[in-house]
Amino acid sequence: MADSTLIRRLAEGTINRIAAGEVVERPASAVKELVENALDAGATRIDIAVSNGGADLILVEDDGSGMAPDDLALAIERHATSKLPVLRGQDDLSHIVTMGFRGEALPSIGAVARLVIASRTATSAAHEIRVDGGSVSGPRPAGFRAAGQQGTRVEVRELFFATPARLKFLKSARSEDMATTDIVKRLAMARPDVSFTLTVDGKRTLDLPAEAELMDGRLKRLSRLMGREFGENAVAIEAAREGVALSGFAGLPTYNRANAQMQFLFVNGRPVRDKLLIGAVRGAYADFLARDRHPALALFLDCDPAFVDVNVHPAKTEVRFRDAGLVRGLIVSALKHALAGAGHRASTTVAEQALSSFRPQSYSRPAYVPRAAAEAARDYHAPLFAEAAPAYSARVEAAPEAPPPELPLGVARAQLHETYVVAQTADGIVIVDQHAAHERLVYERMKTALESGAVARQPLLIPEVVELDPAEVARVAALAGELAELGLVVEAFGPDAVMVRETPAMLGKLDIKSLVRDLADDLAETGKALSLKERLEAVSGTLACHMSVRAGRRLSAEEMNALLREMEATPHSGQCNHGRPTYVELKLADIEKLFGRR
Repeated sequence: MADSTLIRRLAEGTINRIAAGEVVERPASAVKELVENALDAGATRIDIAVSNGGADLILVEDDGSGMAPDDLALAIERHATSKLPVLRGQDDLSHIVTMGFRGEALPSIGAVARLVIASRTATSAAHEIRVDGGSVSGPRPAGFRAAGQQGTRVEVRELFFATPARLKFLKSARSEDMATTDIVKRLAMARPDVSFTLTVDGKRTLDLPAEAELMDGRLKRLSRLMGREFGENAVAIEAAREGVALSGFAGLPTYNRANAQMQFLFVNGRPVRDKLLIGAVRGAYADFLARDRHPALALFLDCDPAFVDVNVHPAKTEVRFRDAGLVRGLIVSALKHALAGAGHRASTTVAEQALSSFRPQSYSRPAYVPRAAAEAARDYHAPLFAEAAPAYSARVEAAPEAPPPELPLGVARAQLHETYVVAQTADGIVIVDQHAAHERLVYERMKTALESGAVARQPLLIPEVVELDPAEVARVAALAGELAELGLVVEAFGPDAVMVRETPAMLGKLDIKSLVRDLADDLAETGKALSLKERLEAVSGTLACHMSVRAGRRLSAEEMNALLREMEATPHSGQCNHGRPTYVELKLADIEKLFGRR
């Protein structure tokens, strides 16, 4: 047995296989690295094929710039890259503008699989190089592509044959295929100007033509990948602050999901999974969705490469920002502004779900009908203008003329069960849940009061002293004016404590020390007093629920129409505070289809 105290150098093959474990965790990781290389090579078309979850075969072919024989030989060496810029004679990790830059992907794949790379440039003949578990042969001439066609073809077979232990940790072929599909979708979202195809076990599963780089093209690509309904129920995002630009599309609150899998985030074209960004999205939708519901969106953040560190992990899916608070604030404000711009709009899926539930079920005629009943039915003739039977829990208003088209929610015609307002629009009907709608309206009024600083304060009989470290005291004291606008009057009390003199009246009795410590944490992370705002908004939501028109209350025609007009003028009125719709709109054409009139 070797002496465990002796220090020795690991063999080059062992080093490569250890490094490969960080870069190539599973087949999808290899696909990601190869597609990123194709994008960096300027490809306009990328074709991907996998077999048996990618364990047997991964094939990526592109029409990029290609590689000359000398570049092929360098490409499979560790830490050899053409992508890292040089500044003042030094490799510059602060201005990375390409997807790859570490020079690890190809040698890592070659260390654990059978790798063949064939490539040609516009000026050189085609060559190929092979790497089998770290053993290199070539480059040599290859019959690859017709004359004048440049690009690269990478073939990976028997992934992890050189590290059998890793094979045991692969999931089922179906799971690996799903991971690969997710990777390709994310990269395709980032580059709508590039066409992508994905073939799984001989079956074409993705076929995405290139789209225009403008926002319309991006939405078309997103709709193909996230579903047609997303495209119909998304609002455009466009915002910028201090050199950081945000664009993309976000789903209406009523178009929500049970998990966050329909949230896609990109930084300088790179798909990332970042807790800061996910938290910002949650904060922007906090007063629109219940905690167990999640929005669908795709956001693209563009900034100076020096503003973000992408060299956090070999997989390059995590990033760090120089000013995390700026990024979070930009995302929250941009999303809220875009959702406010949607006004009273609700998801189109609300109407589709309602129509689906209204569709008549198949009716089977009874096999036996009593003779007396049949005769009575045959002999009965209803009068053409019979007196209407009593309408229980319904109040009907006169309809002398059609409502004008400038009233999107129409004119109230009835109240059903003292809960639902039925309105006639220019081309259909609207059914409003009066309690949910009024709750939203009251909540928006309270939010406006909060934003204008009109928050009632409650003085404490005995001021509360909260101990903090000196840095936290300085941060809290520096924002004393902003906190006072939110109803919290606080001041420094020596170097390691703050004194609270007044609190927001609507919060009632609360744990002041816990609140102040949460504020200190917020200020340290983002520079903003988010926890206090979120608490005030949560209380506003509860108060709005109790102050709103309850179900079961009879409304006059004037009250019903006033409710409709205020909804039209109030942002977010299409959904209640939990993301449920406040109204359903049914077009006349859809209603006619239900009755077979179309």
